[in-house]
Amino acid sequence: MSGTVEQDRSASGTVESGRPASGTVEPGRSASGVDGGTRPRLVPARLRPRDILRVGGVGLRTRPLRAFLSALGIAIGIAAMVSVVGISSSSRAELDRMLDALGTNLLTVAPGNTLFGDSAQLPEESVSMIGRIGPVQQVSATALLSEARVYRSDRIPEVESGGIAARATRLDLLDTVGGSVASGTWLNEATARYPAVVLGATAAERLGLGSAGPDVQVHLGGRWFTVVGILAPVPLAPELDLSALVGWGAAATYLDFDGHPTTVYTRSAEQSVEAVQAVLGATANPEAPNEVKVSRPSDALEAQQATDEAFTGLLLGLGAVALLVGGVGVANTMVISVLERRAEIGLRRSLGATRGQVRTQFLAESLLLSALGGVGGVLIGIAVTSGYALSRDWPTVVPSWAMLGGVGATLLIGAFAGLYPAIRAARLAPTEALATP
Repeated sequence: MSGTVEQDRSASGTVESGRPASGTVEPGRSASGVDGGTRPRLVPARLRPRDILRVGGVGLRTRPLRAFLSALGIAIGIAAMVSVVGISSSSRAELDRMLDALGTNLLTVAPGNTLFGDSAQLPEESVSMIGRIGPVQQVSATALLSEARVYRSDRIPEVESGGIAARATRLDLLDTVGGSVASGTWLNEATARYPAVVLGATAAERLGLGSAGPDVQVHLGGRWFTVVGILAPVPLAPELDLSALVGWGAAATYLDFDGHPTTVYTRSAEQSVEAVQAVLGATANPEAPNEVKVSRPSDALEAQQATDEAFTGLLLGLGAVALLVGGVGVANTMVISVLERRAEIGLRRSLGATRGQVRTQFLAESLLLSALGGVGGVLIGIAVTSGYALSRDWPTVVPSWAMLGGVGATLLIGAFAGLYPAIRAARLAPTEALATP
């Protein structure tokens, strides 16, 4: 040759302009590398990262439908994983927000069982005794009226009570449990002495009542009570949602209430909750502290969240299976691509492409295919999480580790899925590949 030939960079083994391709030689140097000879020396071809991305995308551009379906398999698995993690994180953020608003310093005291297994009873003075504990800031109580039934009218059969419980209540209950009134008003000094009732959210729904008013009544304990209020749901005291609440005095006057509370609610200073919890039993019933149950309602919410997180782990496992299936789809696509493009591989090898360059080309194609599926899956997962969170009025939270981990997982799967097809393509001899019809 009298000189080198300029060629474009491509997967066939050519390099940048002005640099000879593999199989070409430099003039003025012998094949042995000695200056002054007339035979040129072989110079290996090189592919820059930009060239690798370009040739790796050739197979995706020429077969867009197959590439889309393979990427979709990856995207479904990643979307499932990201959305599950996002929904769980959004639920946790909502719980944290709710606990910040309601507080985690609410403790409840209830009667347990005697040594003989009978139901115990809290003393009438238990509320006032608990109020004497130094760190206790608020205390209130309710009493279950087990003999009183609540009905929409006096014509309903006795057995169809709807599970609604009647409870006597103190006036400071709503502030203590962090509740609010959705319709009407809360009990006051006047209404608490007369047949007036405030319904919990679920109780009102089961009774078919949407609002309170002077002309709205329910049949409670054999007589009519006027519905003066309906509560919004109370997260830290869910037993109130299915209750009909009457004043302490009215319960004694109209419903034969004996004055013994069945649930005492206390609010304590945050730093003293554990200390107060330790002495509540002995304070509420000094004669039999072992017959008292003390609980922390926020712990129940935390336990519910832990259950949700266990369920989240199951869903993540299902998402991982979907991701694995998507990886198998990518591997299958790449193997078929190698079989269909044997002539192309042979041509590139004949033009000077090395085994390593062919291997890099198909591995890059597999990684690009997986990356497209991973990025698409992350975007779909974020969209699903946002839609669900908005429908539940939750804050939308998608951890960054879930997004980065999703893309990283797809690249790892793409590398494994494309490794065998890439090695297989690199092993094809030029003559054998060109002879393929």
